[in-house]
Amino acid sequence: MILERARRIFEIESDAVLLLRERLNEDFIKAVNHVLECRGKVIVTGIGKSGLIAQKIASTFACSGTPAFFLHPAEGLHGDIGMIARDDIIIAISNSGETEELLKILPIIKRFGLTLIAMTGKHDSELGRNADVVLDTGVKQEACPLGLVPTASTTATMAMGDALAITVLERRGFRAEDFALLHPGGSLGKKLLLRVSDLMHTHDKVPMVHEDDSMQVVLIEMTSKHLGVTGVCNKADKLIGVVTDGDLRRALEKNCDILKTAAKDVMTHSPKTIPREALAAEALRRMEQHSITCLFVSDDASPCSVDGIVHLHDILRAGVV
Repeated sequence: MILERARRIFEIESDAVLLLRERLNEDFIKAVNHVLECRGKVIVTGIGKSGLIAQKIASTFACSGTPAFFLHPAEGLHGDIGMIARDDIIIAISNSGETEELLKILPIIKRFGLTLIAMTGKHDSELGRNADVVLDTGVKQEACPLGLVPTASTTATMAMGDALAITVLERRGFRAEDFALLHPGGSLGKKLLLRVSDLMHTHDKVPMVHEDDSMQVVLIEMTSKHLGVTGVCNKADKLIGVVTDGDLRRALEKNCDILKTAAKDVMTHSPKTIPREALAAEALRRMEQHSITCLFVSDDASPCSVDGIVHLHDILRAGVV
């Protein structure tokens, strides 16, 4: 019984969204064009459950390249209406279209000469009659058995807001890189914004020995810098190789006198490097490709001067995954 009721609720709400698709018309196109042509901000307003939906829609617009914010209609009547400017447009949400607090700010919207887009379930309501564009979000029934709790109607309105915001996003040519700029703290923002130069170790934190240095010097350098690796440079201070933990193990397996062996006799030639302006995500990709944990940072061709070193742990700590 419980699962059957839950399935029925899903059915009612999904049907409500599907009905919106059938009712899309020229008004939706007009709404999209109004938002695209807006030189100011998109102000989304509503109260109660509609207010919560309005906040989400405003947030969706804002994070997808359209400046937007939520205006509480009651607070608007007590000073917050000053947030509105003459180049803005208004999206007002009310299922009944007769919400008192919302209707009270309509004269102010008209006085400013702003375009009003209504999302309502009643096209012939007071809100609908005063709107420049009406997006019909009406539903046949709520999922609530009493028909009182806004459920299917709020789902439908949310879907309409998403359709409007994402259609505008596509028309603007909004890219993943643009999204990342607005989400620098998210994983996508880190993937698309963080560069090797933001994470690399530099100056005396870079492990480096000369090609003729003994393995004793190599071991001290690797241990003191805590990266499990050291670069090897020639007399011109150009990077020509790298010594890793694996190189040490392979040298020991040859039963040689490791402490008397020079770095150049143990090192791996042609070490992998990456430019400092490369994305950290690209550094991670190269490490995975070559099964290594460090990349030396250089913009030069090999043999190269070294600007720094970036470790796998630096990238993972930064959240680039």
